[in-house]
Amino acid sequence: MDASATTDPIRPVRAAPWAGSGRPVEWALRPAEPADVEAIAELRAAVMRPDLERLGRFDEHRVRQRLRDSFSPRHTSVIVAAGALAGCVAVRPAEDGRWLEHFYLAPGLQGRGVGSAVLRALLARADADGALVRLDVLRGSAARRLYERHGFAVEAQDPIDVHMVRRPGAGALGT
Repeated sequence: MDASATTDPIRPVRAAPWAGSGRPVEWALRPAEPADVEAIAELRAAVMRPDLERLGRFDEHRVRQRLRDSFSPRHTSVIVAAGALAGCVAVRPAEDGRWLEHFYLAPGLQGRGVGSAVLRALLARADADGALVRLDVLRGSAARRLYERHGFAVEAQDPIDVHMVRRPGAGALGT
């Protein structure tokens, strides 16, 4: 996979309206920059805290440091909504396809169709390239349902993580 596959800006689109709001959320992807790392680390801490606490694994420092240690602007896109950082997603090449990592969306935008819209755009690219996509999600996380709706299936699991895979063209199940 060349770097442009994950860093080309995606034009703003409208996600499905949030139940009751009637207003769609406009979003776009932009390439991440090294200066984004701290804002993304803070977002990660906020998004992952409930699941990590439920699993007895939350650590204020570690949750941020793991992002800092693995942050790759080359493979990361920032999700922008209303002119501000609203989330991020990383897609890095792997020997047998791609890894979807660090997919975080600000809590106020979750459940409003933005995550599904971003995922559809990224998976369309992977399908066009015939690429398998893998990811890990925390056990019990609501994000697992999002991934299953988009064609991911459980490959393996351990006490903390569920390892999922999506074959090219798996399609979405009524997003």
